[in-house]
Amino acid sequence: MPALPDGETPPDDGTLPPSAAAGAARRDLGVYLHVPFCRVRCGYCDFNTYTNAELGGGANAASYASTALREIDLAARILADPALLAAGMPQREVSTVFVGGGTPTMLPVADLARMLDGVRRTWGLDPGAEVTTEANPDSVDAASLGALAAAGFTRVSFGMQSAVPHVLATLDRTHDPRRVPDVVGWARREGLDVSVDLIYGTPGESMADWRASLEAAVAMEPDHVSAYALVVEPGTKMGAQVRRGELPLPDDDDAARKYELAEEILTAAGLRWYEVSNFARVDPADGVTTGAGGALGTPRHASRHNLSYWRDQDWWGVGPGAHSHVGDVRWWNVKHPRTYAHRLEQGLSPAAGRETLDAATRELERVMLGVRLAEGLELAPGTGAVPVDRRATVADLIGRGLVEFAPARRGRIVLTLDGRLLADAVVRALTA
Repeated sequence: MPALPDGETPPDDGTLPPSAAAGAARRDLGVYLHVPFCRVRCGYCDFNTYTNAELGGGANAASYASTALREIDLAARILADPALLAAGMPQREVSTVFVGGGTPTMLPVADLARMLDGVRRTWGLDPGAEVTTEANPDSVDAASLGALAAAGFTRVSFGMQSAVPHVLATLDRTHDPRRVPDVVGWARREGLDVSVDLIYGTPGESMADWRASLEAAVAMEPDHVSAYALVVEPGTKMGAQVRRGELPLPDDDDAARKYELAEEILTAAGLRWYEVSNFARVDPADGVTTGAGGALGTPRHASRHNLSYWRDQDWWGVGPGAHSHVGDVRWWNVKHPRTYAHRLEQGLSPAAGRETLDAATRELERVMLGVRLAEGLELAPGTGAVPVDRRATVADLIGRGLVEFAPARRGRIVLTLDGRLLADAVVRALTA
């Protein structure tokens, strides 16, 4: 697992500076709930996850919901601090909730519902709020999906990863791929929006394997597909296998070809990209065709919670290792569930470190995140024009086929297909 970033030491009570309130009335508030438990740890994963046998006390799965509710109560007190309110912090309802992990559905649905009720009781939920949980195909059944919908969840994201058994085996995934259509069907029957996650570039995965996974995914008619290139992280089981020569490193050219195939198959199935790795179904009734400056609009079935990250909204991350962002302040919690639970039991904030973002850093992040969206990045917000000092750079990016011409002439950067493959190069050019 990666180490936590360096940062300044936060106060034990978690109090935020008044500067965090600046502009908050224009931003949505989301909540991320981290559930750090997995039945087994996948060889490629470097997320902050644990098997239940590794933990005890207030950190284990049986007591986790109660521990997380302590942090929700703490968050409510911090955001209602009189100094923040005086600085203009509004009392906002929550617009999105995302329960991630780990495998959140290792917890009983009653515990997930308790955490969601804690959010609802503390802040309220916007009418039409998006409420998502991640799930493995073997961690839910028809009854539990019905119970999730009854509890107020609106969306489920299944970790499909691949439809090919030998690829799943290399990833240490334990589910039977033949079960995925069943769980998708059960979720759809309960009125839940459905997303499926795919990974491409696994060692030993052929182009035919990847095509089979894409075709299996679109055959289920999901509302949303995430397609991520495999990254071999240091410190993981797969990282050690690559280091010992037991598995080859993923190949960049192979990954590019697989991304192009994903674009072809997903687009043909009525799923349109709205972020480099994410595609959402476009319904004819949506009426969403173009956005500002000729850029593509955002489909209704896009993940609104993830969009809040890319659009620089506010969110509170609950759980060990979870990151939060409110205004110009970012912070992160202690990683180990036992330490996390202990601090909350003592009435202390679980934050391990934080940083206050200056204007230059926030602008850099706006470019880095915004350029990945199909709605595009507005180079000079509110002007509809290309800043003078960036005109040569933008012209070069258009000439290289990385940026769309029509939106760019109105000051909005929208990546072409080639640009999506080289998004980091576009960011470097725009921030040089």
